[in-house]
Amino acid sequence: MSDSVQYVTNAEEKKVGVLLDLETPQQLTNLSVDSELLIGLNLDELQALAESYLSPKAQIQLQELLVKNSDNDLSDDETETLDRLLAQVDQLNILKTRARDTLNIFQNK
Repeated sequence: MSDSVQYVTNAEEKKVGVLLDLETPQQLTNLSVDSELLIGLNLDELQALAESYLSPKAQIQLQELLVKNSDNDLSDDETETLDRLLAQVDQLNILKTRARDTLNIFQNK
């Protein structure tokens, strides 16, 4: 997009305006419409996020708690921990989906 931007300057070389090619306003409008896109990240960061997982320690703890839960053998503290881990998984999945969606939009341009 930086090649599609030209600045208008005054006699003192101060930027006073901007000229955009015809496609840029449409691209900017499309990006701003979808607030779910992760605009501030570069492609490598988006790819890393899209492929991220819970830490191995958290994953093991989650598996152990899920097994205990299936046996109806969780303490109150363990139930809270399981709920917290499941909430983290949900949030991570939402972020991963947003990263993949953002990658798809940038890669299809």
